[in-house]
Amino acid sequence: MSMCSVLLNRRVTGGCYRLLCGVPGPLRHSRAASAVEQGTTRPDEVQLWETEGHPVFSRARIGPFFQDRPVLKNPFLEDALLRGYLRRHLPEQAAFSDLCEFGERVASEVDGWGRECEATPPRLVHFDPWGRRVDHIVTSPAWRRMKDLSAQEGLVALGYERPFGEWSRVYQMSKLYLYSPSSGLYTCPLAMTDGAAKVIQSLGVSWPVDEAFNRLTTRHPGHFWTSGQWMTERRGGSDVASGTETVAIPQQDGSYKLHGFKWFTSATDADMTLTLARVQDRHGATTPGSRGLSLFYAEVSRDQDGRLKGIEVQRLKDKLGTRQMPTAELLLDGLQAYRLSDEGRGVASIANMLTVTRIHNSVSAIAAMRRVVQLARDYATHRTAFGKLLKDHPLHMQTLARMEVETRAAFLLVMDVCRLLGREETGVATQLDTLLLRLLTPVVKLYTGKQAVAVVSEGLESFGGQGYIEDTGLPGLLRDAQVLSIWEGTTNILSLDVLRCVARSSGMVLEAYFTHTKSLLTGASSVSSLAPAVKAVGSALSRLGELVQAAGARPPSYLELAARDLSYSLARTYMGALLIDHASWKGASPADTYAALRWCEQDLCPLVTNEARGWYNPSTPPLDAALVYDRPTQD
Repeated sequence: MSMCSVLLNRRVTGGCYRLLCGVPGPLRHSRAASAVEQGTTRPDEVQLWETEGHPVFSRARIGPFFQDRPVLKNPFLEDALLRGYLRRHLPEQAAFSDLCEFGERVASEVDGWGRECEATPPRLVHFDPWGRRVDHIVTSPAWRRMKDLSAQEGLVALGYERPFGEWSRVYQMSKLYLYSPSSGLYTCPLAMTDGAAKVIQSLGVSWPVDEAFNRLTTRHPGHFWTSGQWMTERRGGSDVASGTETVAIPQQDGSYKLHGFKWFTSATDADMTLTLARVQDRHGATTPGSRGLSLFYAEVSRDQDGRLKGIEVQRLKDKLGTRQMPTAELLLDGLQAYRLSDEGRGVASIANMLTVTRIHNSVSAIAAMRRVVQLARDYATHRTAFGKLLKDHPLHMQTLARMEVETRAAFLLVMDVCRLLGREETGVATQLDTLLLRLLTPVVKLYTGKQAVAVVSEGLESFGGQGYIEDTGLPGLLRDAQVLSIWEGTTNILSLDVLRCVARSSGMVLEAYFTHTKSLLTGASSVSSLAPAVKAVGSALSRLGELVQAAGARPPSYLELAARDLSYSLARTYMGALLIDHASWKGASPADTYAALRWCEQDLCPLVTNEARGWYNPSTPPLDAALVYDRPTQD
């Protein structure tokens, strides 16, 4: 018999024990067996004896302890900062009641759907049983329930119904913030749906998209549509100007036929899409670069035999995260489409869409951070290690506090950008608001995307080994967070967008930034407990302003090398000012003050710090390249 443990039944029959797993040979009468027969030891107390000279376990002794799992409670009631922020800016009882009820539904029902979406990812069925090509993307019932829920709860509609005027976007995004970590990634198609509705509305186009707009913004599940966003091609990524090869051939009825290959199409089960293509002239020629791109609208439909019209789904993407959502490679082979933008104005026409989708991305980032903090702090109240609960270990609480500070700063930045969007959409935005929105949209997306990965990763550590076990649901938070720094522009791409924003506004966006940040500090100058934080942010703001002013005389290579640190400095300094401002209002808590003080203890302006180290001088790029492509020296 091999050296293995075998289970024995606990019954004693005729002084012998039956081997439950069929091990051959008679049992040796060991001292333990004799003790059972003599009545000095119960059968279930026998842990080990010998059979055929080898150890045998009578019963696996796993002990009585099982660790309680972290409990997801109502995320609205558990979020003191969210409720404090809304009490200050949106105190309407209707909003509180709706968010509270929705939070309860998220915890008790929707979170289970999200787990089901993860456990039952989409699959592609290329052919029906009789060999016809159908390209059906089969999703789970939970994914389809998410669509109905999104319509019923107005997760897109709220941005267009505007029940609370200029604060309606804050209200909508607060609801998405509660929903996102439990949504099974359904927030991704909602982001693209919201972005598509925004583009249609901003372009003022009626036919043929008036019905589409109504469907994108309805609350009726049977009528609700989601939209795709098919921009990325094999050459593409962020460089759509040179990467888009899809062509649009004009038809006599005013429509176009699209031909091309879309390499990355998220939420491919959408009902419609917006996409970029190049219009062919009557000689078959197209215009290169961004001047040749136009924006098109297309519906996803099937013929009477169930085949997709003008589309072939080549395959579903096998991704690190976001597995709940179908992402595919598509061949467009005569897809009927309608041009929405003026010819050659496709890139300019999607600017509003990018604003909305980048804000959605940032909301998902702060939602992931908040969720892992909520679960970690609950776990700390009933996980014992080294003789006491985790919450009684100072080092563990210091770590959770650092995560909380990061989450609070990110939340206030995201909500401030939502506030600016709401003001712009309702026509009450000042020029300062408009300039701030343009600057802060790429800043908030790039910074919170990085924060989410770091905070969620730290959060998983707080669960020890359980944080690495898939069926706890915790690793999915980290895998899904990684897309946030990639989708809708990587950190470097968005940092360069910040530079373009500054250049195109002739520096006016930075003037608006400095003016508003100083006003936030002025409002808190009389609060003595916040004085160290006010001093830290004021100093960072002053040094940042001096360096930015001096940078205007530097060569373009200097600004490009400094772009990421500039964006980080803008984010950290502004987040400090927002934390101070929130802590200075009359309803603030001591925790609000502590969070502001802790945030402002860090290096708020890495641009200044790294400039002093010479990181942006002309010799840096060659040195960086030599380091990256270092080769062994020859003997």
